[in-house]
Amino acid sequence: MNSMYFTEEHKLFRESIQDFLKKEVVPHIDKWEKSGTIERFIWKKFGDMGFFGISYPEAYGGLNLDLFYAVILLEELQKINSGGFAAAIWAHMYLAMTHLNKEGSHEIKQQYLVPSISGDKIGCLCISEPFGGSDVAGMRTTAVKDGDHYIINGSKTFITNGVYSDYLVVAAKTNPELGNKGISIFVVDRDSKGLSATKLDKLGWNASDTGEIAFDNVKIPATKLLGKENAGFGYIMQHFALERLIMGINAHARAEYALEYVLEYMSHREAFGRTIDKFQALRHSIADLYTEMEICKEFNYSVAYRLNNNEYMVKEASMSKLKSTKMADEVIYQCLQFMGGYGYMENYPMARLLRDSRLGPIGGGTSEILREILARIIIDKKEYKPVT
Repeated sequence: MNSMYFTEEHKLFRESIQDFLKKEVVPHIDKWEKSGTIERFIWKKFGDMGFFGISYPEAYGGLNLDLFYAVILLEELQKINSGGFAAAIWAHMYLAMTHLNKEGSHEIKQQYLVPSISGDKIGCLCISEPFGGSDVAGMRTTAVKDGDHYIINGSKTFITNGVYSDYLVVAAKTNPELGNKGISIFVVDRDSKGLSATKLDKLGWNASDTGEIAFDNVKIPATKLLGKENAGFGYIMQHFALERLIMGINAHARAEYALEYVLEYMSHREAFGRTIDKFQALRHSIADLYTEMEICKEFNYSVAYRLNNNEYMVKEASMSKLKSTKMADEVIYQCLQFMGGYGYMENYPMARLLRDSRLGPIGGGTSEILREILARIIIDKKEYKPVT
C-alpha cells in the first residue's frame, strides 16, 4: 500500500471492506449477475457498516472521512468481479448522493441523504437522454414552473439504478431558451404519478439495473429543486470530475485484479514442460501491462489527493478516465489471451471482466468527448471554473 496516500487507518479500513465483501457480497454475486437484481438486504448491510457515509457529513449520519477511504472502497469493489454490483453502489454513493449533499436543502438532506447513508433508500442520477448521451447541453427533458410545483416531461436513458431506486436526481431544462444555462436539478420520488421505467438489456454490468425513464407530466413540489434554478449545468460539470476519477480508479483496480489473477494462473498452467510464466514473450508482455497499470494508478492517486484538497480537477480527472479505461480494456483483453480457451469460459473471471470493462470508455462521458474537452483546455486554453 502506498504510504504517500494511505495510513494505517486506511489499511485497517481496506481489511474490513475485504472481509465484508467476502462474507456478505461474494456468495450472492453469481445469482445477482443472472437475475439482474441486487437484493435489498445488502444495501442495508452497507449502510449499517457505515460504508455509504464515508464521504458525508456527520450531521446526516456520515463519517466525513477523506477521499482515500472512497478510493479503497472503489478498488475493493472491482476485485469481486461484478462491474454491475460495483456500479450500483458507487452510482448511489457518488452520483445521486453527491448532488443531495452539495445542492440539497437541509430538509432534502433529512428526507433523502440520511436514509441514503443508512441504506434505507437507493438513488440514481438521471442526465443522459435517448437523443443526447454525452451532450448534456442538448437535453430535451423540461421542468415547467406551475405555481409552487414543477411539471417534468421527457425521458432519460442508460440510468444505473434506474429501475429499483427509491428516488431520482433529475436534470431538466427550466429555461430551454438559455441552452446549458437553463438546466436545473431536482429530486423526484419513484412513486410520482407519470413516472415509469423500463429495464435495458446490456452486454455487461449484468447485476445492475440500467433503465430508461419516462416522465409524463410528473408534478413535483418546487421544494424538490436542488440548488439554484438554471444552475444545474454548472453543478453537473463540477461533479463530473469526481465521477470521471471514480471511473479511472475503477479501471486501474480491475486491471490490477486481472493481472493478479492471470499471474496466479500462469504460475500453474504448464505447456511444453514448464509453467507459462517462464516464457519470455509472455513475461515481457506482463511487464508492459503491469507498467501501464501502475502508471495509471499512481496518476489517479495524485488526482484523488488534489481533489481531496478541493482543487478543481476537470483536466486531470478527464485524463484519468480517458487513459485508465483504455488501459484496463487492453490489459484485460491480453489477460484473457494469456489464458487461452479458459479465458473464454464463463466459469473463469476474465470473460465477465472483459464485458464489464468495455463500458469504461463510454459511461460518464465517452472517450471522444473527453478528448475534445482536453483539446479545448490544452489547445484553446479554455478554463473551467467551479460554481460559486
